[in-house]
Amino acid sequence: MRRFGTNISTTTSFTLMGFPELESLEHWLTALLLLLYAISILGNSLILFIIKEEQSLHQPMYYFLSLLSVNDLGVSFSTLPTVLASMCFHAPEIAFDACLAQMFFIHFFSWTESGILLAMSFDRYVAICNPLRYTSLLSDARVASIGISIIIRSFCMVFPSPFLLKRLPFCKVNILIHPFCLHPDMIRLPCGDTTINSMYGLFIVISAFGVDSVLILLSYVLILHSVLAIASQEERLKTLNTCVSHICAVLIFYVPMVSVSMVHRFGKHAPEYVHKFMSLVYLFVPPMLNPIIYSVKTKEIRKRLHKMIFGPKMKF
Repeated sequence: MRRFGTNISTTTSFTLMGFPELESLEHWLTALLLLLYAISILGNSLILFIIKEEQSLHQPMYYFLSLLSVNDLGVSFSTLPTVLASMCFHAPEIAFDACLAQMFFIHFFSWTESGILLAMSFDRYVAICNPLRYTSLLSDARVASIGISIIIRSFCMVFPSPFLLKRLPFCKVNILIHPFCLHPDMIRLPCGDTTINSMYGLFIVISAFGVDSVLILLSYVLILHSVLAIASQEERLKTLNTCVSHICAVLIFYVPMVSVSMVHRFGKHAPEYVHKFMSLVYLFVPPMLNPIIYSVKTKEIRKRLHKMIFGPKMKF
């Protein structure tokens, strides 16, 4: 028995579900998830290594990309232990406090990714709309300050969540439908009043994802307005091409995130596998695709990768 204030919780652990409805395909699904982990970890590690080694990439745009890669590694390593335990070693039990800690880190990295994408959109706005002040506005010290501010904001937003959950009595079946701990999944289990938790969750979604997405959209409206003022169509396309990687990163993060939110809020009667699939897309796809997108669309990264694979004597 656990006592939290005046509330009593009989939950000392949670059971994480895999995909019992796909039991015949369990080995294939596990292999697919491990492959996605491998691609994500290897891809983001390579991005960090290339940016560190390539002097021409020591610019604000790539500093933010480094931060994005570190964050994506954080997302992968946050979910990896319980996914391995529940799906590979058939050990689905996780302690109550460990589940709260994992929930904290998963959501912390989600809020951080949103902030990084906003910072990257600001970088593109300054580079295109005010190129003469780019170096002064985005000095190394300012980039570092922006990065630290993003991390502090995310920490402050997520920090109350585990404590708001811990104060509640858990007296229902302690089974979570995902192989990792998510707040929308855990908030279904308490038998006490979860109004404060729900209101706080809605507040941080609006104040983080909502504000960030609006500001990203505004930055691209201003970028488009500036690009349309360029006389040459070739120059317009060349300028817009510098934004393609970031636009793709924004889409592969926000589209699954909005979908997961909609399914949890308005699709409560949808089959469990729908919730599981959407959460997997949200947590696995951005860390896997971000390094691929930037490797394909960034000439300097592409050249360095080519040199690493084929050697310095091969023509690019």
